[in-house]
Amino acid sequence: MLVIVIVAATVGCGGGDDSGGATTGAKIGGVAPSGGPVAWPAPPASDVARLVKAAGLALETHETLIHHVHAHLDIFIDGTHRTVPAGLGIVITDPAVHSGTTGGGPAYGGINPPCAQPCISPLHTHDITGVLHTESATAEENTLGQLFAEWDVKLTDSCIGTFCAPATPILVYVDGKPKPLAATADVALSNLREIAIVIGRAPARIPSEGDFG
Repeated sequence: MLVIVIVAATVGCGGGDDSGGATTGAKIGGVAPSGGPVAWPAPPASDVARLVKAAGLALETHETLIHHVHAHLDIFIDGTHRTVPAGLGIVITDPAVHSGTTGGGPAYGGINPPCAQPCISPLHTHDITGVLHTESATAEENTLGQLFAEWDVKLTDSCIGTFCAPATPILVYVDGKPKPLAATADVALSNLREIAIVIGRAPARIPSEGDFG
């Protein structure tokens, strides 16, 4: 259950080769560090409906908790942990979407009563903790590719954002195990799954489990 410290309203729930050099000295294990600059900014609220549709999903008027699971995403660029922005998949300007803070950053959600117009995707981020929420009426799992579509960040067989292999090493880990970049978009956002994306120089430690606290 998402807990947010209230501000104004009640809110609820580089270079190198591609041969593995980016992992030199890295260790896998433990939970991810937090903080750091945003990896890529959240798109403007005016683009949310278009991007959610591009992800193959549909906006709803409120959070539906029949199927409620959490995955966790960490992104490292040249060894620095980067933050996943709050409010992905949410029209944060809608007056029914409450706002607050958690984890030292903004948070959005707690939509009750529902929005007058659809305002939230079943796949979204409430805050900057890296927790990816699937809150829907069906048990179908969402994918990492759908999240990146909502984020409006390119995710292809060779590129993430403006970074492309082999010019920049890009490694992906799912629960601490390497995953081919070409298969990254299809990674299911299963409950308690940890996904770590490492671009360029690797951090000292690559998480194998997420912090869902």
